[in-house]
Amino acid sequence: MKKGIHPEYREVVFQDQDADFAFLTRSTIKTSETISWEDGNDYPLVKLDISSASHPFFTGKQKLVDSTGRVERFKQRYGSTSTRQEPKQEASSQEEE
Repeated sequence: MKKGIHPEYREVVFQDQDADFAFLTRSTIKTSETISWEDGNDYPLVKLDISSASHPFFTGKQKLVDSTGRVERFKQRYGSTSTRQEPKQEASSQEEE
């Protein structure tokens, strides 16, 4: 590997502010904040808005979408294919003359 072209790969703490959840992993992200971790060492800190502890998919608090209701509303608004008028047959009447 070439020297000096790769970012520093180090241990970093990611902290979800809403869920009061943090985890230690390795990353190349740059940050100026630090935090004292459970093992007594100081690590760079990255604050997150959302993580697996607060995301609705992982917490089971997600909103289910009623797709059949959406289809029915679309059909009411724009009509279904069965109510569409068929084109007039002017070409066939011209051929008979």
